[in-house]
Amino acid sequence: MCKLNSAITSGYISAKYFCDRITETTTLTRYITNGNNVALISPRRLGKTGLIEHCFYQQQIREVYHTFLIDIYATKNFQEFVFELGKGILNGLKPRGRKAWELFLKCLSSLRTSISFDFSGNPSWNLEMGDIKAPAITLDEIFRYLEEADKPCLVSIDEFQVIAKYPEGDVEAILRTHIQHCSNAKFIYAGSQRHMMGEIFTSPSRPFYQSTAIMELSPINVDIYTEFIKRHFAENKKKIAVETIQEVYKRFEGITWYIQFMANSLYAMTAEGEECTVDKVNFAIENILSQLNFTYSSLLFQLPPKQKEVLIAICKEGKAQEITSSKFLKTYKLTASSVQGAIRGLLDKDFVTNELGVYSVYDKFFDIWLRKRIS
Repeated sequence: MCKLNSAITSGYISAKYFCDRITETTTLTRYITNGNNVALISPRRLGKTGLIEHCFYQQQIREVYHTFLIDIYATKNFQEFVFELGKGILNGLKPRGRKAWELFLKCLSSLRTSISFDFSGNPSWNLEMGDIKAPAITLDEIFRYLEEADKPCLVSIDEFQVIAKYPEGDVEAILRTHIQHCSNAKFIYAGSQRHMMGEIFTSPSRPFYQSTAIMELSPINVDIYTEFIKRHFAENKKKIAVETIQEVYKRFEGITWYIQFMANSLYAMTAEGEECTVDKVNFAIENILSQLNFTYSSLLFQLPPKQKEVLIAICKEGKAQEITSSKFLKTYKLTASSVQGAIRGLLDKDFVTNELGVYSVYDKFFDIWLRKRIS
C-alpha cells in the first residue's frame, strides 16, 4: 500500500505495508539465521515471496547477509536454471557496491567475457542463454562465489518444484551436493505445488530428503486483515465497512494477492471522506473483469477443445474431486482418457490447480469471468 493508493498489488514496499505474518516472520528468520535451509510451501499468490522479502528486510538479516531472490518459474532445463541463478545473484549484489560484485565476476571465469558494463561501470547481465555453454561448470563457479563471499549468503529460489520437470534427471542430486558442501550460504526453497514439493523433500528416495525445515503458509486471519485495511483507508481519510472486507475475504478465500488487488480497486472507487460499502464489491469485480476481458477471451480461444471442456467442467464444479469417476464423466459427457490428457495440459499452463486431489480454476478472476459465460 502507498499514499497514492492504499493497497499495493505487487512487490514489497516496507514493513508498514506488510500485513501480519508476525509468527511466520519470526520462525523463518530464526531458521535461516541459525543455519537451516527451509522449504516454504503454500498455494501461489498467498504471499510466500512477500514473506521472504520481509524477512530479508529485518535488521539482523539485511546488515549481516547478502540476500538473493531467484525466480525459476519460467525455466525449462538445467541451463536456464543456472542462467537465472547467476543473473539473480549479480542483480542482488549490484546495489551493494563494486567490492561485492567484483568478487562474483572474478569467480565467473567461464562467463567473464560475456558480461558487459553500463556507462557508470556497473555490470549488466546481458547474456544470451547460449553463452552458458557448460552449465555444470558455471554452477561450480557460482557456488564457489557463495562459499567465498565476504558475507554469509541467503538464497531464495521461488517455484523450486519446477526442477523436478527438467529433462536432465540429476539436477536435484547436483544441487543437493553443492548446497551440502556450501557452508557460507543457506537456502529457502519456495514452492506452490504441495504434492511436488512434498515428494522432493519428504520422499526417502530423493536427494533433498530430510535436508530442510518445512514451513506451510495459511491465509491471514480475516480479523487481522480487516484492521489492516481499515487502518490504511483511514490514514488517507477514507472509510471501508467491515462487511466489505469480509465479503472480499470470503469471495477470494483469504488469498493475499486477490485481497490486495480488490482493496486497490475499492480504494480507487472511494472518495475522500466516503465509506466503501459492501455493494461496491461487485462493481470492483466488474471493473477488473472488463479490463481482463480481452486477455481471458484470447486464453480461452487458444485452448485445445478437450482442455476447454475439462476446464469448464471443473469451473462448474467449483472444487472438483475424482475427475475420472463415472459420476464426473457422465455429468460432463467426458471420457477418462480425455480428462487424463487434458488435465496435464491445464496444470502445466496454470489454468487449474490441484491441492490434495481437489481441482479448481487457478485464477479466481478468470473463474468468475468463465462462470458468467457458461451459466
